[in-house]
Amino acid sequence: MSLQACADLVARADPDRFRAAMAAPVEARRVLFPLYAFNAEVARAPWVTEEAMIAEMRLQWWRDALEEIGAGGAVRRHEVVEPLAEVLPPEIPGTLDRLVEVRRWDIYKDAFEDDAHFQEYLHETGGALMWAAAAALGAKESNREDIRSLGAATALVRFLQAVPALEARGRVPLVDGRADAISRLAKRALDGLPRDRDFASLPKAARAALLESWQTEPLLRQIAREPQRVAQGRVGLSPFRSRLRLLRRA
Repeated sequence: MSLQACADLVARADPDRFRAAMAAPVEARRVLFPLYAFNAEVARAPWVTEEAMIAEMRLQWWRDALEEIGAGGAVRRHEVVEPLAEVLPPEIPGTLDRLVEVRRWDIYKDAFEDDAHFQEYLHETGGALMWAAAAALGAKESNREDIRSLGAATALVRFLQAVPALEARGRVPLVDGRADAISRLAKRALDGLPRDRDFASLPKAARAALLESWQTEPLLRQIAREPQRVAQGRVGLSPFRSRLRLLRRA
């Protein structure tokens, strides 16, 4: 029941990751759905209230839950925490704790300090999540950097898709929001994107964690060519092309 609750939560809050998880082997879903549900809850926490202290408390609740999981004993009764505790390797709660900590940026209206701060945000959110999923599915330490890089590039695409909504909420999402700067950002991510050969040593089961990046490369190319799409809220593939690409990756 808890796994179904996680799947339902992801379907509502994160349709792209839901589609990726459903394209994964059945045995991988018991890892992916709790992790993606956790991420959805943490990502939502800063936005459900205008009170910064309440948002901080919500994030701290998840940090406390991760500490319980890491300790290896009893964990709080919760539809996401309990299935998450069943699938996380001992070293991963610390990685996810950092993810929660970095999400504190979402609470406030301050801009990123510089590009390094922005890149850290991407690597510690999307990069950390993809690595956590892959590690729970058997990825080795030697795969870590490539997986985190792919996760960060995927996070960049998602972030750029969210720019209009962030601006509507009074945020300053980009260090430099000019079209040419956005194009350079996408091109740099493309240049650093790991290739299939970089994952040759990745266990087959762990490759399910990479499925959420099925649109990353074509969308980065789209943004690099037409950066104005970001401000217009038009970053995306056609439904047909998106489905076909996911089927091929799966």
